[in-house]
Amino acid sequence: MPRKAPNPNAKTERSDNAESTKTIRIQYYRSFIAAPKTHKTIVRSIGLTKLNQIVERPDTASMRGVVAKVPHLLRIVNETDTVASRAAANKVPHLIRIIE
Repeated sequence: MPRKAPNPNAKTERSDNAESTKTIRIQYYRSFIAAPKTHKTIVRSIGLTKLNQIVERPDTASMRGVVAKVPHLLRIVNETDTVASRAAANKVPHLIRIIE
């Protein structure tokens, strides 16, 4: 059976909105040695292979659902939760002593 020609007047369902450009950072922070096989396949399917590895994935409900399946192995890392920002937060501001 021959294929139909695409309708040139039909609208495409693809929309380029701001949500499609958002990403989340996922960190693999616990070993899955004693975890069930399904948990191991979930971690590998995201592209994580080493402990403390962080990958960026699109911020979709399905990706957040994958992380929610194994919250004891994966976590979503905030953009502000980086090594540089943690070091900056731990700095003590210089105190100025006023001598009378």
